[in-house]
Amino acid sequence: MIELAEREIAQAVSAALVEDVGSGDITTRAIIPPTATAHGRMVARESLVVAGLAFASAAFRALSRLLKVRELACDGDRVAAGAPLLEVRGPARPLLSAERVALNFLQRLSGVATTTAAYVQAVAGTHARILDTRKTTPGWRRFEKYAVQCGGGCNHRMGLFDRFLVKDNHLFALRKAPEGAIAAAVRLCRQHDPTLKVEVEADTLEQVGEALAAGADFILLDNMPVATLRKAVKLVNGRAVTEASGGVRLDTVRGIAETGVDFISVGALTHSARAVDIALDLVER
Repeated sequence: MIELAEREIAQAVSAALVEDVGSGDITTRAIIPPTATAHGRMVARESLVVAGLAFASAAFRALSRLLKVRELACDGDRVAAGAPLLEVRGPARPLLSAERVALNFLQRLSGVATTTAAYVQAVAGTHARILDTRKTTPGWRRFEKYAVQCGGGCNHRMGLFDRFLVKDNHLFALRKAPEGAIAAAVRLCRQHDPTLKVEVEADTLEQVGEALAAGADFILLDNMPVATLRKAVKLVNGRAVTEASGGVRLDTVRGIAETGVDFISVGALTHSARAVDIALDLVER
């Protein structure tokens, strides 16, 4: 499980507050007296899976140590519409100024978690597990991959540094290798760092066979029709870990899972997740 440090959360929240508040929240300063206090409650306006509460809490606390924040749910919780997620009490000015930044983090990350949970539920009862990809918001990768975990999904590579993944463009660069592009790629990866796993992208059953012969640890079955995926899984027969990828949608993921693949990677978990509807309302004390 990714553990987000307080420091990295604080840094992200600080940058977001600088962007939003800038030289000052002029509307709040004009309207709200300096001594005014308020009590706000964040509420889910739709059913969702929670992720990012620590960011919301940090946003309020960053603007005033006098704000008292209490989280009313936990990351990973499935909550219904109307469920309270967080409450904050104290000086009204910083409470209102931090509102949007707090909501942006919580809505976005909960959206990733909620989308992930839908895919996980869709393949329930099969062997397959749902993976994320590197198609993340720049600067937010660890946060979004954390949210994927909150939704029940698994993380693929964190970046280009923790697993070899030989893709079609790498193979094109090695197309003239005497031993064959896939065999050469796997050999070169093993020579570079024998401690890391090697994954090879395969578009055809012929490439699956070549990846097996080369000793790949993982084979990424890219954009294969379900019938071909089934043949590929049978060909691999447990000799490598299989991962299906490419254009996976919520309405197709079950059929892909039923082919017997080990993992299904879904770029939509992060690049297309909708921010869920969460509101901060001021309430009577």
